[in-house]
Amino acid sequence: MDRLRTLSDKPQRNDLYMTENTQELQPLPPLQIGEWTLNVPIIQGGMGVRVSAHGLAGAVANEGGAGIIATVALSLASKYYKKAKDYYKANIKALIDEIEMARELSPNGIIGTNCMVAIRDFEDMVRTSVEHGAQMIISGAGLPLRLPEMASANPKTALVPIVSSVRAAKLIAKRWNNLYKRLPDAFVFEDPNKAGGHLGVKREQLFDPQHAYENVVPDLAEWSRKFYNDEIPIITAGGIWDRADIDKAFSLGAKGVQMASRFISTHECDAHEHFKQSFIDSKPGDVVIVDSPAGLPSRALKTNFTDTLFRGGDVAHKCIATCLSHCRCRDDKETFCIAEALHHAQQGDMERGLIFTGTNATRHDRMMHVWEIFEELTGQRSPNHPQNA
Repeated sequence: MDRLRTLSDKPQRNDLYMTENTQELQPLPPLQIGEWTLNVPIIQGGMGVRVSAHGLAGAVANEGGAGIIATVALSLASKYYKKAKDYYKANIKALIDEIEMARELSPNGIIGTNCMVAIRDFEDMVRTSVEHGAQMIISGAGLPLRLPEMASANPKTALVPIVSSVRAAKLIAKRWNNLYKRLPDAFVFEDPNKAGGHLGVKREQLFDPQHAYENVVPDLAEWSRKFYNDEIPIITAGGIWDRADIDKAFSLGAKGVQMASRFISTHECDAHEHFKQSFIDSKPGDVVIVDSPAGLPSRALKTNFTDTLFRGGDVAHKCIATCLSHCRCRDDKETFCIAEALHHAQQGDMERGLIFTGTNATRHDRMMHVWEIFEELTGQRSPNHPQNA
């Protein structure tokens, strides 16, 4: 399979994000997830390593969506990390800081975390999230079968697994109900054909229509209606960019959407300016599939790092974080250290950095504020519009 995938041409810049047409949009319905109500049914996807931290999460929460801090490898850009042995304790301290700073930015918004099952400190990240006020935990990269047990310190924390199939959703719901007398507060279905980062299917299964959200979301929504009286909302992720995408997802039975890549080229995103600019400068063909040390295909932006990787050139092989439960870099001394590569990119090192993204990467054409994106998507004037100040 080709590693390079050509996308549609970059659209012409449109500075008039609040046009007459956007103001005529029907209001988006609120989304109830457990104890919490999102005034706007948009969850900001978790983007590690420190691409979505307190700055982006706080800004999205202030717009009525759910702002999500990605917990993986937060410590690498923190004051707590000096050497490899600091990694796990530093992650806890860094996560506490990020949750507190996000809450300062958005005292009344919904702040959550993304905790990956595949990371070694998954349980620590969940427990820290709950103990320090995260209202929602999104969990994927594996089946979070013990998540209710780990999050038991606060039953009000909404628990939202990411799934790639109806079968996975059924398994989680049955296991949680049997063991914990609790159901998921929502499910996120992530379309591997469009999503960024690690993808929940094997390389040979990529681009198979049976995994597309158009086919899976209606089945998930019907299952939720039939067996749980529609009380487990289905949230669509992967390839969601504009209001047309949101309306289509809703027409298929989704109650909300998760958007990650759309928020990268924003002033509030926590990544370096060079990271954000790489999306604006990208062109058709600049989205590639990389084999991750975790043993899964992942979608990324074409960089000097990916070019070197595809040529078989020398990339850093030393594991710096021991972050993954299964890692070919640490265990087999092959491929590359994914934490280091993602950290380099977040810090603005485009020579050595790996940038995860969804298929919409090349649609970025300028830097925006988060409030501008919400105005474009909802057709409503943001309370954080500068002219309201």
